[in-house]
Amino acid sequence: MNWKKTIITASVTATMLMGSLTTGALTAQVSAAAVDNSQVKVIWGVNLRTTPSSSAKIVRLVAKGETVTVLQQSGSDWYKIKDSANRTGYISSSSKYTQAISGGTSGSGSNSGTSVTGNASVEKVIAAGMKYLGTPYEFGASRNSTATFDCSSFVRQAFIDALGIKLPADSRKQGAYVKAKGTVQTNWKNLKRGDLMYFMSYKGSSASSYSGVNKSSATITHTGIYLGDGKVLHTYSNAGGGVTTSDISGKHWEYRFLFGGSAL
Repeated sequence: MNWKKTIITASVTATMLMGSLTTGALTAQVSAAAVDNSQVKVIWGVNLRTTPSSSAKIVRLVAKGETVTVLQQSGSDWYKIKDSANRTGYISSSSKYTQAISGGTSGSGSNSGTSVTGNASVEKVIAAGMKYLGTPYEFGASRNSTATFDCSSFVRQAFIDALGIKLPADSRKQGAYVKAKGTVQTNWKNLKRGDLMYFMSYKGSSASSYSGVNKSSATITHTGIYLGDGKVLHTYSNAGGGVTTSDISGKHWEYRFLFGGSAL
C-alpha cells in the first residue's frame, strides 16, 4: 500500500468535507475592492483555494484561530489572502469564517482611501443582508422579527446582525443619520459598495415622470444597500420577491434616487 498517497487522499477528503460553499449565484459580482494588508482572524475553519471558486483546488484548511493577511477583495464572495507561511490563495469572505482585527495596517499609507476596517465591515453587512434573500415583505414589519421586513427594517437588521449597530427604525431617520455621518452623493454612480441609498415615491417608470421634482426636499419613502455594479439590495413588495437585488440604471430606481452615503 502506498501509505503516503493514502494519507494525502484522506487529508484532502477531510478538508473538503469541512470546507465552505458560497452562494455566488445569489450575490452581485462587483469590481475588486482594495483591502491591502489588512488582517483577519479565522473564526471557523475555511478552505484556502487556488482560485476564487468553490470548485477550485484546495490548498489546505485554514484553521480556526489563525490570522491571515487579506491582499485584496476578489468579487463579492472572496478574499485573496496570504498565510503565515507566505502561501497565497482565496478564502470565502463570508462573515461566518473571518473577523476583522481592529487596528490593521494598510500598505498604501494614510491616504489610501477607504479604510481596511471599513471594507471588512461593509462586506459583513452585505453578507448579513444577503442571507435574507427571499424573506417576505410586510409594510410596517416588526423591528423585533426577521420573519418579514419592510425596506428600513431590513437594512436595520443587516447592520444589527453584522456589526451590532442599531440604525434608526425608519427610512427617513436613517437618511438623516447617514447625512449626519458625512458627505452624501446625489448621483448614485458615485456611491461606494455598502452605501445606503434613499429614494422618493414611485411616480412612473420613465425619467419624464420625475422631471421638475425638487429632490432636495422630496420625502424619503424607500431605502436599500448599494452592492456596486449598478445593483441595490432591498425589499419593496412580495410581488418583487421580498428581499431581492435590483438593477438601478434605466429603471425607476435611478429616477427616484435622492441621495446615498455610508452609515459607518
